[in-house]
Amino acid sequence: MASLRFPFLFSQPHKTPSSASSDASTRSFSTVAVALASGGSSLAAAGAIIAITQSPKNPFLENAMNFLLSNFSPNKNHSSPLWGSVSLADNSAPVTESRTGMAFPSILKDTQRLLGIGLRKKAVFGLKNIDVYAYGVYADDVDVKKCLAEKHGRHSVSELQQKEELRNHLMENDIRMTVRLQIVYGRLSINSVRSAFEESVGSRLHKFGGYDNKELLQRFTSQFKDEIKLPRGSIIELSRDHDYILHTTIDGKEVGSIQSKLLCRSILDLYIGDESFDHKANEDVESNLASLLHK
Repeated sequence: MASLRFPFLFSQPHKTPSSASSDASTRSFSTVAVALASGGSSLAAAGAIIAITQSPKNPFLENAMNFLLSNFSPNKNHSSPLWGSVSLADNSAPVTESRTGMAFPSILKDTQRLLGIGLRKKAVFGLKNIDVYAYGVYADDVDVKKCLAEKHGRHSVSELQQKEELRNHLMENDIRMTVRLQIVYGRLSINSVRSAFEESVGSRLHKFGGYDNKELLQRFTSQFKDEIKLPRGSIIELSRDHDYILHTTIDGKEVGSIQSKLLCRSILDLYIGDESFDHKANEDVESNLASLLHK
């Protein structure tokens, strides 16, 4: 499953303690660490806490204690989101888009793996870019291997990672996929979403279809009805099912489905095409597709 290669980030204390205070803190911190790490028992942790409460109040000591209890408690469920670039591994922890803090499940709909995450930005009056939504790109394990292994499986992982056509074949083939949008901008209106899709999807329909398919575009954008609210954290899922059926879901409720290979191709091109919203997502998808084909 998906995990991350990422740097660990630790907050630093704002003040440097005095030498005597630092020495005392270090001795007490070591005592606590040994007590918690040696067996992880509740009794040892309790003894360590008593030792802390009997020591002079010290910010470093309190921070250290909080860190140890939150990370080494035997009852702790270590499933907090990881930060960084997406890479395939046997780990089910959520993956966090580092610029927005939006966490994405590493597995969706039981069989779809997270291949890449990106960020959609929008310029306001040409002066400032706002973060509109973070997005994750998922693809079905079995479908990927079935549709792409014969053509690309003979190449090494390093060779595949350099093949941009891998993304194109992913978009063209009848592979179950989902693009999950998680709203970041808290003042986003459904009208803005509809207008943005009219522009971006409309240009792709013309690009891949050779003409302006206004009827198909209207069928898609009409799913985003005026009464729908999109506060920060709302989720829009655009899912391609077999036979090129596009399902649109908002906060768990399906608002429509359209069977169209052209529409599916146009939607996916927004997120992993050559002119996608975030090229870092493209790189992650290429890298993880290559790894998936060799698992």
